[in-house]
Amino acid sequence: MIMSQRRVDLPAIAGGDPVRSDFLSFSQPKLSEQEITAVVETLRSGWLTTAGRAREFEDSFSRHANTRYAVALNSCTAGLFLSLKALNIEPGDEVITTPLTFPASVNVIEHCGATPVFADVEPVTGNVDPNRVAEKVTGKTRVILPVHLYGRPCDMGALRTIADSRHLQIVQDCAHAIESEWKDRKLATYGDFACYSFYATKNVTTGEGGMVLTDNEAWADHIRILALHGLDKSAYDRYSEGGRVSYDLKEPGYKFNMPDTAAALGIEGMKLLNQRFERRVEIWNRYKSGLAGLPGLQLPAESPPGTIHARHLFVCRLDPDKAGIDRDTMIESLAKENIGSGIHFTPVHTFTYYREKYGISDDDLPVASEMGRRVFSLPLTPYLTDDDVEDVIRAVRRIILHFGSN
Repeated sequence: MIMSQRRVDLPAIAGGDPVRSDFLSFSQPKLSEQEITAVVETLRSGWLTTAGRAREFEDSFSRHANTRYAVALNSCTAGLFLSLKALNIEPGDEVITTPLTFPASVNVIEHCGATPVFADVEPVTGNVDPNRVAEKVTGKTRVILPVHLYGRPCDMGALRTIADSRHLQIVQDCAHAIESEWKDRKLATYGDFACYSFYATKNVTTGEGGMVLTDNEAWADHIRILALHGLDKSAYDRYSEGGRVSYDLKEPGYKFNMPDTAAALGIEGMKLLNQRFERRVEIWNRYKSGLAGLPGLQLPAESPPGTIHARHLFVCRLDPDKAGIDRDTMIESLAKENIGSGIHFTPVHTFTYYREKYGISDDDLPVASEMGRRVFSLPLTPYLTDDDVEDVIRAVRRIILHFGSN
């Protein structure tokens, strides 16, 4: 049967017909009517920037994450940066993080003038390896910045132990991990700061947006001030009924606040979080079943008991020697089938800026470097139909079975 498929089901890149006539985007957001209505109502309210809806979203998300304080911002990147600023990270300090992430996780360290120190990743999960983190701690280390890759939580027990024993802080990049838990606890309860993303493709979206969570009131107050120019009162506090127009500048700050129009999306998105998560789990399981056993294709590992994987990205790894095809050719082949895909991620140390500034080679971070050459991501949004999912499975199978037979 398999031999017949190899001969007959020719991939489009080899001259066959594409599995789809229309292009399936890798990640195209769709909004419910209740989300759209919430934004329209906010537009008609007469107050568009940061006000009551942003505060409501903060309260909703802090309850979800089981933390005391939340500050809504215009991006997760802003949350990471302001967390480091609240900790007074400065030139001469070191922050240990992973190379296998989006550049924003590392750029914020550079923006503070501190030095990013890369620890290699675990070969199964792609998350930063606590053993490698422990090896990188020096007298200059101030912060560990783990990234919960693809929605699978890092080993926060091990990282928390390292941080506590060395008197370090933890700033978590939870951009992929809104639903994630480690050992039956919300991720935000393990770190000094936890930063979340509500970018257009995230599991809850505000179009652009982020949130920083902490249990430390002083840190939360500091971040709220830094996020709005350094002023001690927002426009809402100054100009709404009963507000005081006068204000003070505590320190030069930034413009990172979340407007109410964005927060309105987030409030409604939180109400749909479980429903959309359940659909992603269904798609995940279909992929795992439909793609099992293909030569050279490594599927995502399951999480250990007591943890929740947010299922934000379905990332496969390709062994070109066994599959007969390399990762870049796989992505090109999927595009010919009218299937979008992604790369998550090109390791940060391989980009020109970081490679030239720090002189890090692939041999210094062998696991992350090898993964960066092999990973590719399949569409995983709750808006995929069952037919869409079957198209993706058929495309991947026909490509690998064709190239693997040559």
